[in-house]
Amino acid sequence: MGFPASLPPRIPVSQYPDMLNLAWTIPLFPLTACAVLIFFGARLYRRYGETVGWIGVAGIGATVPLALGCLSELIMGVAPAGGQIAWAHLGQVTLTVGYYVDALTAVMLVMVAVVATCIMVYSIGYMHGDEGYSRFFAYMSLFCFAMFTLVLSNSLLLLYVGWELVGLCSYLLIGFWFERKVAADAAKKAFITTRIGDVGFAIGILILFGYVPTLQYADVFAAAEHGMIPSATLAVATLFLFCGAIGKSAQFPLHVWLPDAMAGPSPVSALIHAATMVAAGVFMVARLFPLFYAAASAPLLFGLSPLLIVGFIGLITALMAATLGVVQTDIKRVLAYSTISQLGYMMTTLGLGAVGFTAAVFHLITHAFFKSLLFLGAGSVMHGCNDETNMFKMGGLARKMPYTYWTFWVGALSLAGVPLFAGFFSKDEMLSAAWTRAHGEVIYWLFFLGLEAAAFLTAFYMGRACFLTFSGRPRSHEAEHAHESPPAMTVALMILAFFAVFMGWIGAPWLGGNLFHKFVYFTPGIHAAGHAAPASFNWVVAGISTAMALGGLLAAASIYLWKIVPVDLVKKPLYPLYVAAKQKYYFDTVYDIFVVWGTLGVAHLCRLIDTYIIDGLVRGVGWIVPAVISQACRLVDTYVVDGLVNYIVLLGCLT
Repeated sequence: MGFPASLPPRIPVSQYPDMLNLAWTIPLFPLTACAVLIFFGARLYRRYGETVGWIGVAGIGATVPLALGCLSELIMGVAPAGGQIAWAHLGQVTLTVGYYVDALTAVMLVMVAVVATCIMVYSIGYMHGDEGYSRFFAYMSLFCFAMFTLVLSNSLLLLYVGWELVGLCSYLLIGFWFERKVAADAAKKAFITTRIGDVGFAIGILILFGYVPTLQYADVFAAAEHGMIPSATLAVATLFLFCGAIGKSAQFPLHVWLPDAMAGPSPVSALIHAATMVAAGVFMVARLFPLFYAAASAPLLFGLSPLLIVGFIGLITALMAATLGVVQTDIKRVLAYSTISQLGYMMTTLGLGAVGFTAAVFHLITHAFFKSLLFLGAGSVMHGCNDETNMFKMGGLARKMPYTYWTFWVGALSLAGVPLFAGFFSKDEMLSAAWTRAHGEVIYWLFFLGLEAAAFLTAFYMGRACFLTFSGRPRSHEAEHAHESPPAMTVALMILAFFAVFMGWIGAPWLGGNLFHKFVYFTPGIHAAGHAAPASFNWVVAGISTAMALGGLLAAASIYLWKIVPVDLVKKPLYPLYVAAKQKYYFDTVYDIFVVWGTLGVAHLCRLIDTYIIDGLVRGVGWIVPAVISQACRLVDTYVVDGLVNYIVLLGCLT
């Protein structure tokens, strides 16, 4: 991470509290809470009841001042800091485990700490009465430990450790209610699908390990910048690394696990979709951006560079998931496809090169706040409606759940990109980056137009969700008897709603430029041919994106609130697309046939071969050998031994 010259000169760490040098302790707090809850949670729960959940809250809450301290020191001009924690000598290779805190790390630390703390407080009320109460907070604490480890890592080795840990935690939490088949199946699906991407991620690390045995970021980046890694090899390695992001961040075609992950408790969904699991993929691409940038001149598939492949995968994901979000009836699934689409937005922007780097990271941060708000709001709706998730069975909740209603709308307007909300500023930066590149290279017009289309669809499906859920009259018994959530839940919603409004203001043009860009400014070491500087706020792009957001909300209101446009009027011309979207474009069907059924078919074939051929041969040998030997012995005994005895007896008689 570099800093623009306009910032004050860097000041030695010793002149400030050593927060940066204490950053390595951040993961220890949630890890300690996890250990206490794992070993003593059940006993403490029997004695003190649900106050045991505050152990998990304290474990993650303690990280907030440390994370803010690291951020404040970097803002004041302190140089990024890091250090080694442990090392091991393996022959001629020395592998180290350490931490590194720069601007990217600091903003991620603050985001994870604040969002996770709000989610944990919310969980105190949401998980009330659950039999696995202490186990839930133990798993959530472990999840936060894994994400902090991933973010603080100074090498690909420790990054991979944290990467696999967040995968394990997602499996444990998605399948938290494992006695329910749908939850157990969703957990297995998430684990297996992300493992496919992780295989590619591991291969990419191993390719780099052949050239840079330390695997530390600084050494790997220097090797890439100075040509120590052949460009073609580097391009292949980055493509394999991106496979890991495709799995973790649910990009096309490995996006299928994320909607099913809704089977876990709503706080789990909020944590996965906002601050941990899916954020890890975008963070990884951002952290390893120098490698993708250095490989930009090496074409791979169809002459596309690794960054362009990242961009096109993101664009396909953004549009595909947005169309899927339009046809969902489950409120949490709408938000799940929204997350996939927004992650596609970020990947598309990273694919633009250095001009889009800070915009993608900015949206990753703002998205964490308003998306966690939306998922917790959906959980509050479910809590008040006796776990009902079908939006067509809701309605009229605005009067019965006023805090949930207003905070959910704040999150929805931020996600839609309505002006003055956080999502408006970060989304505008991404669209401005695409606009900037499009005026230099025609191919990037696809990126800009595709992202604008996704923006319209985003506003439409969020307006649809809000109108169906909160407006009109109750359409079911559950909605008729809905009630507001307890204070532990609504307070968390209000805190996140505050950030969903004001978090984006650090990118407001009236503050003299995007302050986030000035802080998290990336200089990859290889200049971007005129595109190294981040895109600035663009009033033309802001006007277009505002029109898209308001147009989407107006279209949703016309159909689902005012009902002046019949649903069939829109559905009939697009009926084939509607059917395909309802079937999730048949991805699950194809995977069931070629992956699930194919794997089971191969397993069944192997069982038949093992049972009837291999075991048959063994049993045949076991039957034939004794039979042959016994028959041979009988013949020898009858005709040889007995013959000799009879011959000897006969000779004795004759003599």
